[in-house]
Amino acid sequence: MSRRHFFASPEGVVVNMLNSLVTRNAHMALDEPNRVVYSLTHPPNQVTIISGGGSGHEPAWSGFVGDGMLSAAVCGDIFASPSTKQIMAGIRNVPSNEGVILCITNYTGDMLHFGLAREKGQALGYKVDVVCMAEDASLGRKKSEKVGRRGLAGNLLVIKLTGAASAKNWTFEKVKKLGDLGNSQLVTIGTSLDHCHVPGREAFEQVADDSCVLGMGIHNEPGLKTISPMPSAEDIIKEMLKYLLDPSDSDRAFVEFKPEDEVVMLVNNFGGLSGLELEALVNVSLTVLKRDWKIVPTRIYAGILETSLNGQGFSITLGNMSGMARAMDLKDAEIIDLLDAPTNAPAWPKNGYAAVQESKETAELRKKANAAAAESTDASKGPATPSSLIPALRKACNAGLEAEPTITQYDLQMGDGDCGEAVAGVCKSILGNIDSLPSELPPLLTLLDSIGENVEDVGGSLGAILSILVTAFTNALHENTIKASKPLDISTVADSALKALENLKNYTSAREGDRTVMDVLIPFVESLARTKDLKESVKVAQEKADSTKDMKAKFGRATYVGDEMGSERSAIPDPGAYAAGVWLGGLVEGFEG
Repeated sequence: MSRRHFFASPEGVVVNMLNSLVTRNAHMALDEPNRVVYSLTHPPNQVTIISGGGSGHEPAWSGFVGDGMLSAAVCGDIFASPSTKQIMAGIRNVPSNEGVILCITNYTGDMLHFGLAREKGQALGYKVDVVCMAEDASLGRKKSEKVGRRGLAGNLLVIKLTGAASAKNWTFEKVKKLGDLGNSQLVTIGTSLDHCHVPGREAFEQVADDSCVLGMGIHNEPGLKTISPMPSAEDIIKEMLKYLLDPSDSDRAFVEFKPEDEVVMLVNNFGGLSGLELEALVNVSLTVLKRDWKIVPTRIYAGILETSLNGQGFSITLGNMSGMARAMDLKDAEIIDLLDAPTNAPAWPKNGYAAVQESKETAELRKKANAAAAESTDASKGPATPSSLIPALRKACNAGLEAEPTITQYDLQMGDGDCGEAVAGVCKSILGNIDSLPSELPPLLTLLDSIGENVEDVGGSLGAILSILVTAFTNALHENTIKASKPLDISTVADSALKALENLKNYTSAREGDRTVMDVLIPFVESLARTKDLKESVKVAQEKADSTKDMKAKFGRATYVGDEMGSERSAIPDPGAYAAGVWLGGLVEGFEG
């Protein structure tokens, strides 16, 4: 892999990129504080389509904002999901009278943050729902039974279809049904010569020169298997197409392709292949498809569409448009017409350029929505903040910062190393918050609200889980102390924490034994509810964190580690669980000190 970059660190790169994009495309605007690219021409009488995810996949998703595609794209840090706060800003910037559909690629952080945005949006009165995009065929049903398939470049076909349907004034329900069909009618598999390299980070591993990795993802997670010695381009593609099309593979035959079906092919460059090589791979794919599978795609899309920074790989997506048409009770031509519909989204292949007319109605609604969001809420009621809480929070955050190198090292062995950065980001944000507090502390619920925002500002799945937990805990404490008039004591805190945990379980199916932060949160909260003893419950949490080193991952990117690659990575605890144990240990020390 190439480890050299013009930018020595990722700081500022995303905002620079987004400013360049909107400057070059007149129909786009940028909500810079929230890193939301939105369309100036989106009309409020059409369904709003919003997607997004971690940066580093450009042109996905900001490059697909435009008429007939995305209304807005929300951009997180490199390989980290955007926060719920960012997603809510995206919804406000492209309001709709018909409803908002959040198109999410199936990764834990994205599902949690966009899921929380859906819940918050519905609470505010928005008509908002989710389309989960998951079409990776490299991992079979058995291996992905808990987390589901990964979302790869096939999601761009979903975005094009739903965006075009919205532009044709399809109903909210009909657009969502079309989007949901992506999972049953699309399959993708990727192959790469090497991992990508994130600016400013140490490289963890490289693929041997005489090898390639089949089933490579787009976040540096290891693939399904390494093939060595290096096969020919045709042999690689034959293997990939077998995973996509073999009807006898009961674990992976996700889509049925009939001889008469209209099939679309999308070949995506991970970012590091030359245009020359990619186009040659496209042609070899077409040759093998026709010769071995009797498939001639009706539409072919190819190029740099959804990258893994400078990853030296590519993916093939096949979509059954006839299958979609049958499920929607439409003619094949009506689905193909959606793909052919014009769009000014700059990254979509064969797009054109046209004069734009900003929607004044949407601009006015956007102004009102943002003004309403800026209004402060009255959170002055409730119990006072215990003075002992501040030094406890400070100790916990400092412990998290000291542990960041260890957390990062643990995470590098299973993914891209962003867990340590996320933990450090949360801790620094909370420390900055409490450092700015006046001598007369705000009420506890007000303080917890602000800490919830600190946590929410950090992307990634760990940030999402903690954000949901803090928000739910604050709500439960509000119910207990204000509506039920219970005193602020350990019993009330424990009961509120237990209610928050039950709420969190609605958003993740991870439980004890799955090697996630839930291996710490669940026993900690349950112990606190049972014993009303914080010190004892933290001891339980830390023991549980250490025990994750003996577990096999069932959630997150570590799930996708192939069996042959997993043994050497099993002697370390889960990074998120370890971080939670460290933070809770600091908290109890702070209370005692």
